[in-house]
Amino acid sequence: MNKTQMKKFRALLESKREELVKKAKQTLDEDMTLDVNDLPDEMDLASSEYLQSFTFRLRGREKSFLDKINKALAKIDDGTFGVCEECGEEISLKRLEARPETTLCIRCKEDQERVEKDYG
Repeated sequence: MNKTQMKKFRALLESKREELVKKAKQTLDEDMTLDVNDLPDEMDLASSEYLQSFTFRLRGREKSFLDKINKALAKIDDGTFGVCEECGEEISLKRLEARPETTLCIRCKEDQERVEKDYG
């Protein structure tokens, strides 16, 4: 992979990271406060708590995604970006363009998914 492609992937990953951090800050600033005065009955409170819980789960998934992005950026720095962690082969550019944070080539990912499906 050439330097131009690496720069493109770094910019893409950094942009994704920036967006996730922005959403997390927004959640802390806006979505995590419950004002009891705005919630006149128990149903409104329950609904609001459910939405807050859903937001927490969503942000938890985003944290996992952020970890993958940071790992991919570290791989760019150490020169191992674009190499499958399972078989050591290069990951195709098409796959990296679709999911730059991936660590597996398409064949190894399909094998992983098949095993997960079999063992649920």
